[in-house]
Amino acid sequence: MPDPRRALQQKLADWQRAGLTHLPHVDLSERVERAPQARQSALQPAPAQREPPPEQPAPDRPPVAQPEPPRKPPPELPVTVSDLPRAQREQQLAALAETVSRCVRCPELAQARTQTVFGVGNPEARVMFIGEAPGADEDKQGEPFVGRAGQLMNKIIEACGWQRADLYICNILRCRPPGNRNPSPEEAANCREFLDGQIRTVDPDYIVCWGSVAAHNLLDDTTPIGKLRQKWYKYGRAQVLCTYHPSYLLRNPAAKKPVWDDMKFLLAEMGEEPPVA
Repeated sequence: MPDPRRALQQKLADWQRAGLTHLPHVDLSERVERAPQARQSALQPAPAQREPPPEQPAPDRPPVAQPEPPRKPPPELPVTVSDLPRAQREQQLAALAETVSRCVRCPELAQARTQTVFGVGNPEARVMFIGEAPGADEDKQGEPFVGRAGQLMNKIIEACGWQRADLYICNILRCRPPGNRNPSPEEAANCREFLDGQIRTVDPDYIVCWGSVAAHNLLDDTTPIGKLRQKWYKYGRAQVLCTYHPSYLLRNPAAKKPVWDDMKFLLAEMGEEPPVA
């Protein structure tokens, strides 16, 4: 077996002849300390990664009831309660009528009218009649319901035991539409301020809408007039009754009986009875 020391000396002599002057110092103790740790870590298996637990099926639960969205409240009607004395009501109506006489919100109506037709009657009336719009006779005289339909209305008023001066009478419009056509929605909206001003000032207990135009515009309800009859509605403080327009009775005399039934319906609610003929 060769001598290891001699082999080492021979190796060092070979390195010296090659120009090597010194060898780097190596701390063998550090190598000894690190070697077991490296071998141990190499032998240890990598920690296994945990798989996420499988999703559990959701239990069968009844769906949670969602709250209903809040419903839009109906538009508030104007408050009409008034304790004004008669003289002050007359002043307010006169001032409103003066404003109406200068109104040009509806250019077509303002150019074609002879005059505005505001309203007439008792400023403290328990009952207010509302029609649709002035006709040719009303445009000339400046007063609602003075033509043929108005004459028939006067007979209905007398049959109820009233006089025309006991009531307050007005229309949805205060100007005559050309050709007596129905008011347009825009025209009715332009005139609504004046109608509500009359209702607030007179403060009636009852309102009678004569015809579908009056009923639909006042109540904002497009139900046919025949189905609106014999029922009570509310507008502000007033109870509202709907019936056929007198001009409809002129074309359909058979409708006079239903209108008379509506008037008796009103009188009964008021605690009154029609006079015996």
